[in-house]
Amino acid sequence: MRSLPRWFGIESALVQYVEDCQSLPTWVGSCDETICGFATIRRHFAGAAEIHCIAVQPDLHRCGVGRALVGRIEQELRADHVQFLQVKTLGPSRSNAEYDRTRRFYEAIGFVPLEEFPKLWPGNPALQMVKRI
Repeated sequence: MRSLPRWFGIESALVQYVEDCQSLPTWVGSCDETICGFATIRRHFAGAAEIHCIAVQPDLHRCGVGRALVGRIEQELRADHVQFLQVKTLGPSRSNAEYDRTRRFYEAIGFVPLEEFPKLWPGNPALQMVKRI
């Protein structure tokens, strides 16, 4: 995540994500036997889960690593009878080129914007996106 400061620039959040990896289900993507990305999932209810955190090495963006990670996660969640997957990201009401790309990624893999929460994260509007899996 340190290689992605434009996405993970809030130190306290970065530390919390690292701690969360210890207790939440985490999937790892590898390229030539080197870890190049990961994703953690939080289950809120039996039929619903959330991508809590996802990160891919910046030089491998747009190479299919994130898509493969999410695809594998969806496969396993479906097998466990999960129907909905959500993700929260920076909302479009705050202009940011990196997060514009992030939202386009989620849309390209089937997520749709549901609601923007202007006060969920202090100083940063949170966009909730959902997908039926």
